[in-house]
Amino acid sequence: MSDSDKSVVSRLRKLIGEGFYPPGERIGEVAVAEQLGVSRTPVRLAFRTLEQEGLLQRAGKRGFMVREFTEADVLCAVEVRGVLEGLAARRLAEQGLSPALAEELTVWIQKGRELLAKGYLEERDVDVWSELNRRFHETIVGSAGSPVIGDAIARNNHLPFAAADSIVIDSEALDREYRKLQLAQTQHELVLQALSHGEGARAEMLMREHAFIGLRYGELLGLGPGLGQPRADD
Repeated sequence: MSDSDKSVVSRLRKLIGEGFYPPGERIGEVAVAEQLGVSRTPVRLAFRTLEQEGLLQRAGKRGFMVREFTEADVLCAVEVRGVLEGLAARRLAEQGLSPALAEELTVWIQKGRELLAKGYLEERDVDVWSELNRRFHETIVGSAGSPVIGDAIARNNHLPFAAADSIVIDSEALDREYRKLQLAQTQHELVLQALSHGEGARAEMLMREHAFIGLRYGELLGLGPGLGQPRADD
């Protein structure tokens, strides 16, 4: 998927999360393409991606509908991911981090540092972060020595906003979103530190807390209400 296609996914995900397209509403390629100012092809790809994430569901042979979900559904799905990723991190810390694996995780840590080094965010940075974040998480889960954990996370990822890369960024508040990603980057580095020292309980706790960064930390940074909640000016 190209960067422009990922951008369409991110923008459409944000619109759904904010309630611009309410639960139960049918959406079509033409209308969404016009709303986003893009062609129908990236919208078609975005529909398929968001169907896999659980935000959209099929409505008829060719259409899609916004899936109905509550904030409680989102919270539960995020908490389940945190528990599963925490378990993976604890197992990995207890079995020991190989030099090769430590190097691989460091690569994604370094990419995060480079992304944030300029001191601000651009919209295109969102897709870069989403990719490096996904790779960091998948590396930990895939190295935990239990395919059961990965399978459980894959099933959970079909729930709305549950996947690690289902990031929602407010393009009108990139300064505060930058602070949120700074915190996420720090948590990545703390997780790697805990893994490197074999601190299983600490690694597990950090991963469980890290899962909430997209759902809860925005409140602390003045980024508005949580997903699915109306804004004051709605």
